[in-house]
Amino acid sequence: MTPRDISNDARQLAQRIRIHALRMTSSGGGSHIGAIFSSADILAVLYAGVLDVDPKDPRLPSRDRFILSKGHAGAGLYAALAERGFFPVDRLQSHYQNDSELCGHVSHKLPGVDLSTGSLGHGLSVAAGMAYGAKLDGKSHRVFCLLSDGECDEGSTWEAILFAAHHGLDNLVAIVDFNRIQGLAPISDVIGLSPFADKWTAFGWNVREVDGHSPETLTEAFAAIPFLPGQPSCVLAHTIKGKGVSFMENTVLWHYRVPQGAEFADALAELEGHK
Repeated sequence: MTPRDISNDARQLAQRIRIHALRMTSSGGGSHIGAIFSSADILAVLYAGVLDVDPKDPRLPSRDRFILSKGHAGAGLYAALAERGFFPVDRLQSHYQNDSELCGHVSHKLPGVDLSTGSLGHGLSVAAGMAYGAKLDGKSHRVFCLLSDGECDEGSTWEAILFAAHHGLDNLVAIVDFNRIQGLAPISDVIGLSPFADKWTAFGWNVREVDGHSPETLTEAFAAIPFLPGQPSCVLAHTIKGKGVSFMENTVLWHYRVPQGAEFADALAELEGHK
């Protein structure tokens, strides 16, 4: 696929991801809709054509690996996988239900999921290990890891950043959903990250800052990976928490709040373009 094809497909896919996730979290009583919406465009671009994966053979050894380290946004990944054909779309209806494999946090029991996640700060460490193993085995697949900005408070994240740079893991891509709001407060009120890009650069990564809601910009960035041979790549994606629904955007409230009743109806109408 060309970059233009990926961008066009991703724009439509992102909207379907948001609508699916809204329905899933509402019916199952799940939360984290703000974090799902901020990362929807990133997931859409990855699954529209950046990731080399095959829904007919989810465990293909040569596939690219993807880890959603911010596992609380699992409904968004499930929606992307279903839309990509890894499992039927109607299975999304079981999200967060008793005995469902579509857990609130990401579960590896589903085809297309490489790692169960939810405990923040672990994903990049595993991704770095996968990338290092691929290097040792002479494999050419890539490893992508999508982190929240809040989990960059975790020391384990920075240990992985150091490890990846030391071993020259240019087959590793870290993507930070930089929406500036974590569970209970803006990141600036919890642990400030500025100057964020400079920190990654100082730790030995090549960094690009992009608009995390622009399929074109995201596609261009991913097409340029590795940004520099011999260095891991970091995409700092500037996003908006709750992107796509006006009353959810840039608020702490919609990290944990469940969209139900009139709020669900208003959000769905806005996403579907009815208001």
